[in-house]
Amino acid sequence: MSNVVFVSSKETPPELALLSHQITTVTSAAQALIDAEGADVVVVDGTVDLAGARSTCQALSRGGNTPVLLIVALSGLAVLSPDWGFNDFVAAGSEPAEIDARIRVLTRSSADPDLLVAGPIRVDGAAYTASLDGAPLDLTYTEFELLRYLMQHPGRVLSRETLVSQVWGYDYYGGTRTVDVHVRRLRAKLGQFDYYIGTVRNVGYRFASAREAHRAG
Repeated sequence: MSNVVFVSSKETPPELALLSHQITTVTSAAQALIDAEGADVVVVDGTVDLAGARSTCQALSRGGNTPVLLIVALSGLAVLSPDWGFNDFVAAGSEPAEIDARIRVLTRSSADPDLLVAGPIRVDGAAYTASLDGAPLDLTYTEFELLRYLMQHPGRVLSRETLVSQVWGYDYYGGTRTVDVHVRRLRAKLGQFDYYIGTVRNVGYRFASAREAHRAG
């Protein structure tokens, strides 16, 4: 059983209510962002207000790692695009079994320790790839490992010494200044999303938590 947040101005539809998951219904994107941190999947109702559903999906995509399933009417399928920020969609009126299958697939994906997602930033450790807003990020081996380690510890302050030992290895003798150099390069490649990597003065760096990233964005 998964914890599912349903974002809609309507009551929970039968196709969701009949499932064995724990369903929490909220009426706003702001509340969904708060509840999403404890949820396995967020389901966004796009059958009434498609423009509002798009804004909600984008806010959830920027604000955290919880996968988003969009329910959309058949008439709205033609306007869907990757920049909406949802992970999967299903047509309104689908059988409960179909929606259940989509939720289970998204839950398994979000539990994959090799896959890290923070808003537009996606790191796949198994495939050794990174992307930003769907576009590949051209990272060196060390930049990739640094980004991955930071994303594995959101909200936690990581000293330069810790980063050197965990990313470069205990046998590295080049000093901690190399961390600053690589962070600058990473931020340059993240462009407008460089705020995900914050500086803690005289200590080191921290990767933004979901809520901090949403406020900054």
